[in-house]
Amino acid sequence: MNIVENERKIKELQAHVLTLEPGQEYDTLTKKIDELIKETYENLSAWDRVTLARDPSRPKASDFIEGLFHDFYEFHGDRCFGDDHAMIGGIAYFHDKPVTVIAQAKGKSLQENLERNFGMCNPEGYRKALRLAKQAEKFHRPIITFVDTAGAYPGIEAEERGQAQAIAECLYTFSDLKTPVICVVLSEGGSGGALALSVADRICMMENAIYSVLSPEGFASILWKDETRAQEAAEVMKLTSYDLYQKGIIDYLVKEPTGGMQNDLKLVLHDLDRYLTQELEKLENMKEKDMLEKRYQKFREMGRMS
Repeated sequence: MNIVENERKIKELQAHVLTLEPGQEYDTLTKKIDELIKETYENLSAWDRVTLARDPSRPKASDFIEGLFHDFYEFHGDRCFGDDHAMIGGIAYFHDKPVTVIAQAKGKSLQENLERNFGMCNPEGYRKALRLAKQAEKFHRPIITFVDTAGAYPGIEAEERGQAQAIAECLYTFSDLKTPVICVVLSEGGSGGALALSVADRICMMENAIYSVLSPEGFASILWKDETRAQEAAEVMKLTSYDLYQKGIIDYLVKEPTGGMQNDLKLVLHDLDRYLTQELEKLENMKEKDMLEKRYQKFREMGRMS
């Protein structure tokens, strides 16, 4: 099954149905569309989920911030070099509870993607995240992070400004933050660029998101010297939400409507809102020492998994 080709056929048939009057042809085509949708989205392969995760129509971090929080006030800059538009950060209210929100941001158009560097953060983005995380700890605000990146920006300028160090400082700092941290993987969660915001007490993923050390294309190129084997690599890598939940890497997966969360974002937001409310209450009622120990053990256990 080719999910891209099937989605194209579904859209063509849906457009054609709109031109028909109710009757036998209308009913036949409607039935055919339903069967094709069922065939396309049942028993998705790992590569199918990679394709869905990369769908440009998927909701972005800004949609989740707008749908989950109110009175969001964005902060800018890392107090060192400049501002990184690929990283959104600020304070907001979640059900009248003050929280800090940190999110990797892709754009909804080509122009916005260029401005946000397609969600690939520079070191100033990670240092902005660090600044906000430390501020949240100081004021005892829970932190909610949203991951949506193919990876940190690998450009020469980023390396010259300390990309690796900025990511390492995020890993180190988030591991010991004395305030609850919940991470939500929205679509792509790639490499250290994603992990920088993923050292958390709870990690949840959208059903069709992916979360891995590198892309399937990169995996195939390194391991087999053949990036055309990316589909095979996706299966081997165990990068889907179901694979990672089964292995205990993530704590919860948010179900998506047929075809992806762009088809019913309200349903997805409702489930995620419920999960965040439930887990924040648990974490805030936990003793600080116990919370930090459980966070530490959570990541230590990952290293013991086969």
